[in-house]
Amino acid sequence: MTRLTGKDIAEIAKLLDESQFASLDLTMGEFRLRIRRDGGGGGGWADDEEGVSEPAPRAAPRAAAPTPAPTSAATAPAGGPAAGEVDVPAPLLGNYYAAPRPGEPPFVQVGDTVGPDTTIGIIEVMKLMNPIRAGVAGTVTALLAENGKAVEEGQALIRVKVS
Repeated sequence: MTRLTGKDIAEIAKLLDESQFASLDLTMGEFRLRIRRDGGGGGGWADDEEGVSEPAPRAAPRAAAPTPAPTSAATAPAGGPAAGEVDVPAPLLGNYYAAPRPGEPPFVQVGDTVGPDTTIGIIEVMKLMNPIRAGVAGTVTALLAENGKAVEEGQALIRVKVS
């Protein structure tokens, strides 16, 4: 396995210091690097643990990712989508938001009609807000991702009965 050297880490920190990003989380096998701006005004970088690198925890292999609790009273049926339904997956990893801002109504609710270009939520990645489109036309039958929680790429966000 390739490991980063101290020189590599210093070069990454220098490049990030020149960028608009505030942090970097990098995992390569069991190696994990987490760098955050220190906010002390010096423009430097600081790790948020005692050391810059740490071993990543080993996860037990799993057959399928569990589906988070729905964000509304309408619960999704156990298992996958029923005949005529499709799950709209998260196209990337990040924090999922069901509404444009806290306190505002969600983009979609159970019973809403959506089209391929309908925004169904936002996924935040490194302080960038990425609007997520339904990609399918139909009626929302379930909200599968929890507002404000991390989602994985490919995780179902909503379920739609295709029209």
